[in-house]
Amino acid sequence: MKILMLSWEYPPRIVGGLARHVHDLSVALVQQGHEVEVITADHAGTSELDTKDGVRVHRLKMYSPQPLDFLDSVFQFNLNMMEKVVGLREKGVDFDIIHAHDWLVAYAAKALKHAYRRPLLATIHATEYGRNGGLHNPLQRYISSVEWWLTYEAWHVICCSDYMYNELHQFLQVPEDKLTVIPNGVKAEDFLPNAPDPAEFRRQYAAPDEKMVFFIGRMVTEKGVGVLIEAVPIILSRYPNCKFVIAGKGPAQDYLMRRARELGVYERIYFTGFVDDDVRNNLYHVADVAVFPSLYEPFGIVALEAMAAQVPVVVSNVGGFAEIIQHGKNGLHALPGNPESLADNILALLLAPGLAAKLKERAYREVIEQYNWSRIARKTVEVYAKVLNEYENTPWEGPLTPPQIEEQLLLSRVASFFSRYRGRYQSTGENLLEQLLKK
Repeated sequence: MKILMLSWEYPPRIVGGLARHVHDLSVALVQQGHEVEVITADHAGTSELDTKDGVRVHRLKMYSPQPLDFLDSVFQFNLNMMEKVVGLREKGVDFDIIHAHDWLVAYAAKALKHAYRRPLLATIHATEYGRNGGLHNPLQRYISSVEWWLTYEAWHVICCSDYMYNELHQFLQVPEDKLTVIPNGVKAEDFLPNAPDPAEFRRQYAAPDEKMVFFIGRMVTEKGVGVLIEAVPIILSRYPNCKFVIAGKGPAQDYLMRRARELGVYERIYFTGFVDDDVRNNLYHVADVAVFPSLYEPFGIVALEAMAAQVPVVVSNVGGFAEIIQHGKNGLHALPGNPESLADNILALLLAPGLAAKLKERAYREVIEQYNWSRIARKTVEVYAKVLNEYENTPWEGPLTPPQIEEQLLLSRVASFFSRYRGRYQSTGENLLEQLLKK
């Protein structure tokens, strides 16, 4: 099978979990005998074409005029993405299916679907509604509308958890028979430590007699780092020999550092900023607890990373975390947004090393057995095959006849009319159609 993968980020360009997801899925698909072409954004120090691990990665050099704003940059990125695929097609590169990841590639995905008459599959990793706890300004509402549009244009939609399944079905109104849940995964071998002297490495972050609590993620409200900062004084009041290492960067970083000073715990927290994979892995392995107090988490791949690195985990009981972590079996749950609950669960692992060891051992076994990329790739191929089978047995397969073109134009006008006037007319679908035919 030939797959065209569209993603705005791909390693070494890593902003969130999406980049690693697309990379690991693409590599696993190639290992199972499929061909994968990835179209993605440029990154400093990379070439326009990379064939590492058998995946052909095309990175787009942005030769367009300087974008006016964020949305303008997204439009230009999508135009360049379409231009790249046109060039590849002229060179004989073909594909059976288009797989788009999140709204930032929706424009190109839709255009390529219609231009080359290939079925479109979308993976929605998170929604604007969920990230912000609602839609509070025009930009958020616009992004949410593009997310809906992508799921509408897609033949089928993949999401990573039952939580996301419900969010897409209830909020974006994606039909249940159009949704499939396939969890994310990790490669445990990617999380092995490589520090020549682990004790010396650890001393860079904490004293030998201090326990280490580790967080890694983006410094944004939804990741709940502020909840961890508020929990620090509570933990220190009961377990003074403790150091907190917070790795990552983002727009909330200055506020979080300021809040730590206000609480008088700044000296007990090491804000590392961005860390590379090697440092991340070493920090996992010298930490006593990994904590992820997210307020919104569609899946929570960081929990799998910590489990693969064999460090006991505390997560907030939200989203995908609630499905990955079973309280008291492979980790602990804290109430979301509750510093006292977070502190209690962290302290439970610090004060009971036997419990911590038991939880991390079971968690590691589950990562190996349930969340490996070979299994995930096979499930994804099953969805591809289902979509292609449906596609080949519909009028979509092959050129449209003139009556089909006329029918699609009418349906498009009906859909546009319903979208535009549904708030104006309170009537039946038949009356709305009558209104359309009068226009």
